[in-house]
Amino acid sequence: MAKQKNVYKDAYNRCLEMISASDALPSEPDLGAALGVSRTTVRTILAKMEESGLIAWNKRSKLVLRDPTEDDYFPEEETDALSLIIERKFMERLLAGGSQAGMQVNELELAREIGVGTTSVREFLIRFSRFGLIEKRRNSHWVLKGFTKAFALELTEIREMFELRSAHAFAALGKNNPIWSTLDVIEDEHRALLASVSDRYLEFSALDERFHRLVHSASHNRFIVDFYDVIAMIFHYHYQWNKTGERERNEVALQEHLRYIAALRSGDIAKVEEACRRHLRSARETLLRSIPETWQ
Repeated sequence: MAKQKNVYKDAYNRCLEMISASDALPSEPDLGAALGVSRTTVRTILAKMEESGLIAWNKRSKLVLRDPTEDDYFPEEETDALSLIIERKFMERLLAGGSQAGMQVNELELAREIGVGTTSVREFLIRFSRFGLIEKRRNSHWVLKGFTKAFALELTEIREMFELRSAHAFAALGKNNPIWSTLDVIEDEHRALLASVSDRYLEFSALDERFHRLVHSASHNRFIVDFYDVIAMIFHYHYQWNKTGERERNEVALQEHLRYIAALRSGDIAKVEEACRRHLRSARETLLRSIPETWQ
């Protein structure tokens, strides 16, 4: 049910964008193809739009009556990808339970808690298990094997290899590439956050992920981009274990990001490597400090 609602809300928001640019909506099959949803979902969307006074729906005719307003859209947090919803709930559960080695995760209970099918949860856990952090047991049970110092060192070694490769590719992009405009926006957000870091330092984690994902995207390598999903999840959630000096750490990281961004803009590979290595070294130290002593 949660998956269906998630798909419906995401499709509904995208359909709102369509009526903003048209006087009428296409046929139900064409609308379903454009939104990537079933005809049943299309009809549910049309019924809600008619009820909201957005369209006049009479069989094949779907005339647009007004442009959508901000209130017509479902909140962004309700339209997250299903995999992201499962990931968030899974990591929240691990954090709440202390993430001790030997901790058990029951896929049926997790699916019930989130409100999704067990197949979706199982697919996520199987993907996560590839990296040796959890292990499948009998009767839908999984066991957390523990996030050790050895695992952290292996992870950071791969991250450094991939990010250096991506940073080189980023710096070599032509200045007319739209990626630079995205970097402009992210840089502005860094400066704004740094200016009020005392009150907003908790916002750094999401900005950190967006920045590094952008760098990795320049590699145009599907394996590097896919692997960053694991990197982001581990670094994002393990940062939350150790709250000591969190504001100061995030402030330093913001400054390192700005130096990194300046190096990317310079196109000087030596400067790019120095800024990238310096920041990843800090990130590695932070990650290692977050690991409980009992896991060492």
